[in-house]
Amino acid sequence: MTSVSPASPSDLHLVVGLGNPGGNYADTRHNVGFMVLERLAAAAGTTFRQQAKLQGLLAEVGQGRDRLRLLMPQTFMNESGRSIRAALDWFDLAPSQLLVVVDDMDLPLGKLRLRGSGSAGGHNGLRSTISHLGTQDFARLRIGIGAPAEDPAERRARTVGHVLGRFSAAERPLLEAVLTEVEAGIGLIQRLGLERAGNRLNSFQPAGAAA
Repeated sequence: MTSVSPASPSDLHLVVGLGNPGGNYADTRHNVGFMVLERLAAAAGTTFRQQAKLQGLLAEVGQGRDRLRLLMPQTFMNESGRSIRAALDWFDLAPSQLLVVVDDMDLPLGKLRLRGSGSAGGHNGLRSTISHLGTQDFARLRIGIGAPAEDPAERRARTVGHVLGRFSAAERPLLEAVLTEVEAGIGLIQRLGLERAGNRLNSFQPAGAAA
């Protein structure tokens, strides 16, 4: 697995949360990237607006060099890359100035993985992003959502229902701790760069998380 590569502070200008649009998908495991961005926008007292040219919802937080653009593609997960490509082109940004926040079924809830580059790892949203950007060299923060089963055959059979399902009431306190950590972590990336932020995020272990 590719390790976090160093980056200078203030290189981050676009944070993209992956998910599926519409009320039917709200608060599902697959939409944890949307949850992060909604939390960032709420903390800044701003709201998302539809941007047809970006095929997504956009909000901005901060000012000057600290300004972050938050994008939630409305293309559905499998076509996320179209919206991300449009945003990079519109704002004249490079993939190195991008962070993609995405769910990861291979990690238990409570685990985070920040990487500076890497493969799609079986995630359709990352696969689309890599295809449209023509590179794997962009930062991604994977948020564990847990797997539906350990047995490979059972896991495959239950994957769709799992990722499109919602977190249970018992999981909600742990999810809240994760979202709080990710919110703080994105601020660290801005101030300190990927490497130092990754030292914290990748070792995050809230009470109650699986080892």
